[in-house]
Amino acid sequence: MAFLGETFNASEMPVPESNYDPVPAGWYNVAIAGAEIKDTKAGTGKYISVRFDITGPEHQGRVVFTNLNTRNPNPKAEEIARQQLGEIMRAIGVQELEDTDQLIGGNLAIKVTVKESEQYGPGNEVKGFRAIDGSAPPSTSTASAAAAPPWSQPKAETPAVETDDVPF
Repeated sequence: MAFLGETFNASEMPVPESNYDPVPAGWYNVAIAGAEIKDTKAGTGKYISVRFDITGPEHQGRVVFTNLNTRNPNPKAEEIARQQLGEIMRAIGVQELEDTDQLIGGNLAIKVTVKESEQYGPGNEVKGFRAIDGSAPPSTSTASAAAAPPWSQPKAETPAVETDDVPF
């Protein structure tokens, strides 16, 4: 037992403003608030866990996460992760990435969907990335993009992400 030195009353304690329901599907402006490398549960790979803080146009302050499987026994998982990482880098204007800290503070738009899970219930999934309207990421040629996978030529652009959902 440890004596607290004061008495706490639950009715006087602050109520959290957190809302754990998923945000509605759509495009959201976000700032990258965190990015770190983690080991997969199986211990057979690594992923970048990215935290996006929504800045608008609605649901400011809410948080959405995504994981990018940069090292995985499944080559398709790696390919998808490298494509998504490339989209993020182009959207925030980073040409070369050596440290996940280079992503932090980047502003972009993400396309969020709502996914059902039997184990956890509904949750958000990030399905697209693009530069925020009005910002101009560095432009590069798309001619070599079709000739090689996106991770072999970091300066090549991949096709644009659908933008027909929620306009800004």
